[in-house]
Amino acid sequence: MAHTPKHSKTRLLIMDVARKLFAQYGKDSVTMNDIANHCSKGRRTIYTYFSNKDEIYLAVIQSELEIIIERLALVAESDTNPKDKLELYVKTRFDAFKEVVLRNGTLKADFFRNVYEVEKARRRIDIREVRMLRAILTEGKEQGVFQFDSAEWSSILFLYALKGLETAYMNKNIGEYMRTHYHQIMKAIFNGLTPRD
Repeated sequence: MAHTPKHSKTRLLIMDVARKLFAQYGKDSVTMNDIANHCSKGRRTIYTYFSNKDEIYLAVIQSELEIIIERLALVAESDTNPKDKLELYVKTRFDAFKEVVLRNGTLKADFFRNVYEVEKARRRIDIREVRMLRAILTEGKEQGVFQFDSAEWSSILFLYALKGLETAYMNKNIGEYMRTHYHQIMKAIFNGLTPRD
C-alpha cells in the first residue's frame, strides 16, 4: 500500500462511500469494485489508499468510534465535579454509541456479528477511554468522592462494564428501561465507587 495522508480528501471520500454501502448492504455484500464505482474512482485509486475491503471496513469502524471518543473527551475535559462528570460520561457514551450504530443500518448487524473485527478497531479507542476514565476516577478519589484500590484497574473494569451494556442499550425494551431508570443505574454504579461510612 502506498503511503498517503491519513485524512486526504480521497481517502475520506472512499471511507464515507464504503460506510454507506456497508450500512445499506452489509460488508460481505460489498466489493472493492462497488466502492470504486460509487466513488467514481478507478480500482487502482482505491488500492492506493487501502489494500483490501477489510482495511476499509476497519478504517470505517475506527472513524465511527472516533465520533464517540470526541464527544467523550469533551465531557472528560469539562470543569464539572467528578461524580457528575462520570454520570454525564456514561450517558453521553451510551447515546453517542447508539446514534453511531443506528445511523449505519446494516453495519449495526456487522458491528455485533463481527465482534473480533470491531474489537480490533476499538483497541486504540479503548486505551484512550481508559485514560479518560482513570483521570475522572483519580480526580474523584482525590476529592474523597470515589474509593477504590487501583485507578488503572478500576477504569479498565469500568470500561468493560460499559461495553457489556452496549448491546443491551441497543435493545428496544432494555434500552428504554435503561433510559427511563438512568438514575437508578447510576446509583448502582456509584455504590461500588463511593466510600462507606
